[in-house]
This record gives sequence, structure tokens and C-alpha cells, in this order.
Amino acid sequence: MTVLAARAVSVSYGERAVLHAIDLEVRSGEIVAIVGPNGAGKTTLLRALAGTLPPVSGEVALDGRPLSALGRRELAREIAVVPQDVPSAPGFTVRDVIAMGRAPHQSAWLRERKEDVAAVREALGRCALDGFAERPFDALSGGERKRVLIAQALAQAPRVLLLDEPSAFLDLGHAVATFELAREEAARGVAVGAIVHDFGLAARYADRVVLLADGRVRAAGPPRDILDEAHLSAAFSVPIRRLADGSTLAFAPGQK
Repeated sequence: MTVLAARAVSVSYGERAVLHAIDLEVRSGEIVAIVGPNGAGKTTLLRALAGTLPPVSGEVALDGRPLSALGRRELAREIAVVPQDVPSAPGFTVRDVIAMGRAPHQSAWLRERKEDVAAVREALGRCALDGFAERPFDALSGGERKRVLIAQALAQAPRVLLLDEPSAFLDLGHAVATFELAREEAARGVAVGAIVHDFGLAARYADRVVLLADGRVRAAGPPRDILDEAHLSAAFSVPIRRLADGSTLAFAPGQK
């Protein structure tokens, strides 16, 4: 079932057009990987899908309802976003930052309930952050803070999870663990969209891949169909070849 859909979405920054008539669906229980070169419009697309950047034309809809018709609080209950950049949060502990994910589900007084405490505790455990709960958020490394933001999104209990380069700042082990969490969320029925630069992770975890270049969808489909030499070489303007093991794509200098 389609949960989030972009229909003919175009986005501009001032007079500069960034996205051109994008069509994209994110369905319940699947992971959609968005891949493409720098400047392709991937983060802009994610912001449009999240409702934080309105399109100049076209529409993004949640369950068929335009995001523009939904209030900020309702959007926050339904859609969680893990940004590419890791912000600072002076004076807050790790637990405080994760608990912020519960705000859309609380009353105007933000009083913590038993279910909020349970959600934060679960998120700490799932992201291997149990021993970090009382540490100052700003004292953590970039990778540790990224894991806290992922835990915050999990505590939010959204129906749509949007991840902007979720493996950025993470070592290989934690990058794999993050995509395992995304797979677990999809198994729970969450619709997951993620910007991914690692073709191996996209091939392993995505159900569908959307390839962006120059603000347009150049190809979309199963990973085996999109993450191939022809599509990627054209999008990235460099020769990419599959290595002898048949599963790994790599830059192939000197080839055309």
C-alpha cells in the first residue's frame, strides 16, 4: 500500500530549478533507496517528501491527502526525518534528545507518560545506546550523535521514516546495524525512504532504487535492474564496472 507519494513534483530555490516533475512512491513495508551524484536533488527531494519544502508544482500526499493540508503536529506524528547533518544540542543529554521524538504524541504540556518512557528505553536499546543515556549529547562523536538521531526517529514511532545518508559518520558495523534497523521498521509496516551513497548497502537492503540525476528520475526499480553498469556510469559520468565476484560495483579508470 502506498503511504507517501510525490506526483509531478518540481522544486526551485529562487529562480534555480532543482527537481523536475518527480514521481515517486514509498509503500508500507518497503525500503526505497534514493541514489545519484552530488547535486542531483536527493536531499531536496527528501525535504519535499517530509513536507518541509513545498513544491512549486505537483503534490506530495500522505495516504492520498496533500501534505499542505496537514498540520505540523500531525505531520510529525506520521513522518520522522533523520537529517544528513548532525546538529548540536547544548545542555541536553542523549536521553533528552531521544525523548524529543515523543513530543508529537504528547499534550501541549509535554508531560512524559509511561508509553513515552518505554519508547525511549526501547530506542536506546535498539541503537546500542543504553550506556549513553545520561551523557551530554554534544560530548559525543559525530557517529554517536548520528545514532542518537536515529534513536530519536525510532522513538517517534512514525509511519514514514526518511533517512538522509544514514550511514554518514558511521563505521561499517554501525552502518550495517542502521540498515538492519531500517529493515526491522519496514517489517513493522513503516515506509522507509533513504538517500544512500553505498551501492552495496542499497543492493542489500533496498526493495526499490530510485536513481536521480540533474533533478530528474533517470531510472527506478529493483536494485538488480538499477544498480548496473550502464545506469550508474551514465548518472555519475564515470566508468563503473562490476568486479569479478559479480556483486561489487567499482570505478573503472581507463575504460569507456
